[in-house]
Amino acid sequence: MNYLDSLFNLKDKVVVVTGACGQLGRVFCQCFFDAGCQVVGIDVNIDADSRVNGVEYLKADISNKKNVEENLASIAQKYTKIDVLFNNAGVSTFEPYEKRTEDNFDWVMGVNLKGTFFCIQAYINLFDKYKWEKGAILNTASHFGVVSPDFRNYTDCERTNSEVYGATKAGVIQMSRYFAVNLADRSIRVNVISPGGVFNPRNPQGEDFIDNYALRCPMRRMANQEEMIGAALYLASDAASYTTGQNIIIDGGVTCW
Repeated sequence: MNYLDSLFNLKDKVVVVTGACGQLGRVFCQCFFDAGCQVVGIDVNIDADSRVNGVEYLKADISNKKNVEENLASIAQKYTKIDVLFNNAGVSTFEPYEKRTEDNFDWVMGVNLKGTFFCIQAYINLFDKYKWEKGAILNTASHFGVVSPDFRNYTDCERTNSEVYGATKAGVIQMSRYFAVNLADRSIRVNVISPGGVFNPRNPQGEDFIDNYALRCPMRRMANQEEMIGAALYLASDAASYTTGQNIIIDGGVTCW
């Protein structure tokens, strides 16, 4: 194996992906499986159309601490290790903020922030229990954790971005920095991927939104879902052995304006 191949070699690593059946979750599960990893996908809803052949799936609600602990413990017991924890699960609510209910606000906070924390907490406790030597945590945030949405884009979309979504994604970014510092002496790296607008081929955004977003984006288009893969593979691999606490924003330059 040559130098470059060894840097990016992920063969036989055990990778846990939450939100595994969502748009990006499916893509991440597929890319790690194709890289030779043992992939375990966790999601609260699992259906046949969302599965990737060769990936093991567990049904769990990450906003439930006991659920998280039991499922990660079962993975650790079965595979004797978890090399990469990918906290990809995330939700949002789309009604106007004037009509935001407390239940919907708490739901987004519970999954995006509490759920991410519960997964990290459970992983760290297993890491210490089994005395693993090194690990990597990847968290999915959003460029809306860094900047506000441009609401001029949402002329034909009911899925208007919410204040609580952006707030939780900003929280994920800051939580990642916290744990990057705190876990460095355990040889656990913690990094973030923040996608910009990603085109959804299964449930396309409105034509006006796509055009409006393209005008707002320096690269003049939305991202393809496969364009998130490179950062994930890099951050999970030994090529990123000195990379921690970083937020890689993949947004075609939107946040450069």
